Amino acid sequence: MATNRTFTMIKPDAVGNGHMGSILNDIISAGFKIKAMKYIQLSQAQAEGFYAIHRERPFFKDLVSFMISGPIVAAILEKDNAVEDFRKLIGATDPSKAEEGTIRRKYAKSIDANAVHGSDSDENAEIEGNYFFSQFERF
Repeated sequence: MATNRTFTMIKPDAVGNGHMGSILNDIISAGFKIKAMKYIQLSQAQAEGFYAIHRERPFFKDLVSFMISGPIVAAILEKDNAVEDFRKLIGATDPSKAEEGTIRRKYAKSIDANAVHGSDSDENAEIEGNYFFSQFERF
């Protein structure tokens, strides 16, 4: 069953390139409500914890290094069919393959520096949101 919340991160490349406001505007214009948001610099331990599922993959160290290279914006978003609709809004991981008008097509540089993270399932949206926000930080 689809839920009405998802999790996103605006990644260091997009924050560093000044796209944070434009991305948030795209999210709001697409009908999402921001239910919680924080601007933070991830520590190595936080990045390793968030991406622990990829620990054995060859790209893990590079991913962690990238995610601690600058501040990020973490947010919980709300909308009917949130996960699926947000995945459509952000587009394919490879920005050259993302549809016109999607966040990654507009703001991402590469597969690695792809501007934004979006949860891939309702279950992961809850896990990822809980990683960054306590129940008292969400409304």
